[in-house]
Amino acid sequence: MNRYSSAPEFRHDQPPRTAVLLVQLGTPAAPTPAAVRPYLKQFLGDPRVVEIPRALWWLILNGIILNTRPRRSARKYAAIWTPEGSPLKVYSERQATMLRGWLGERGHDIDVALAMRYGEPSIASVMHQLRARNVTRLLVLPLYPQYAGSTTATAIDQVTEVLRGWRNLPEVRWVRSFHDDPAYIGALAAGIGQAWERNGRSERLVMSFHGVPRRTLEQGDPYHCECHATARLLAERLRLGRDDYVVTFQSRFGKARWLEPYTEPTLQSLARAGVSRVDVVCPGFVADCLETREEIAIEAKAAFLAAGGREFRYLPCLNDAPALVDALAGLVERHAAGWSTRRPAGAALEQRDAALLERARRARDLGAPA
Repeated sequence: MNRYSSAPEFRHDQPPRTAVLLVQLGTPAAPTPAAVRPYLKQFLGDPRVVEIPRALWWLILNGIILNTRPRRSARKYAAIWTPEGSPLKVYSERQATMLRGWLGERGHDIDVALAMRYGEPSIASVMHQLRARNVTRLLVLPLYPQYAGSTTATAIDQVTEVLRGWRNLPEVRWVRSFHDDPAYIGALAAGIGQAWERNGRSERLVMSFHGVPRRTLEQGDPYHCECHATARLLAERLRLGRDDYVVTFQSRFGKARWLEPYTEPTLQSLARAGVSRVDVVCPGFVADCLETREEIAIEAKAAFLAAGGREFRYLPCLNDAPALVDALAGLVERHAAGWSTRRPAGAALEQRDAALLERARRARDLGAPA
């Protein structure tokens, strides 16, 4: 049996194209248990995300978690849902649109598409659309500043799994991480600086990153190191002393030991130690989502205030800030170096179109369909 999926009909007069595939984590289609359940099943069913024996995890996931967690998670999503939909999807779509415009203004003829690792639009469906546009050069840009096996690697896994079903493969490149990219660090610092200009600076800046199990660090995952590198570079850009900020990790799941210190207990300890005002930023997220707007801006805030803190300010992710899109455009230009991405104009455009028509003529002479 042929394992290769049928490709769109090839046109010899269609120019080869370059595309950037932005990959985000994903989101349920709606803040309801019915929509959250399949999303969680796909997400938590990924062996890169939960690394315990498959048979045991299948029983736990299908027998317990998917029967209890969707309702609780749906309430959390409902608390942060916007009239336009999930904040993560809304901001990610804006980032893709703005990046497309930025690259066009710089003279590049590059498609920009957005896919979700879990949920819709799926990586497979978006890549099918790119293949129909005769994309022969593909730059995959996972929107995770710090590399982790459970985020960047699983996005790349899925892209390569789709490519396994293609006969005619494009040239593919990856952006592995951008945790220390000067433009990204600069964008983060500018956003924080603007917030401080408006509202003043708190006693402590808490940099909260998404957590992962501690054993992944011990097994060689660089995520922990890249988070601390981001924090150090950001602190240097903001001219912070070592006692002015703290690095923490959030979103612990299960009973295993995760990267420490944990965000919420740290905030409680700061409050009990007499720190009355904190600013919290999440430099591992480029767009606001459940983990930032609900877990930090609502739950962590409540914990800090209940422990005696007086003022908690969550500083939003970069979202659709021009500085973020400018940083992403710089990443694209560097990683696509050497590819033909410039938009032809004038005589160059006429020459390209004439060459494509001649190629189509020769193909017809050799028996290709008209």
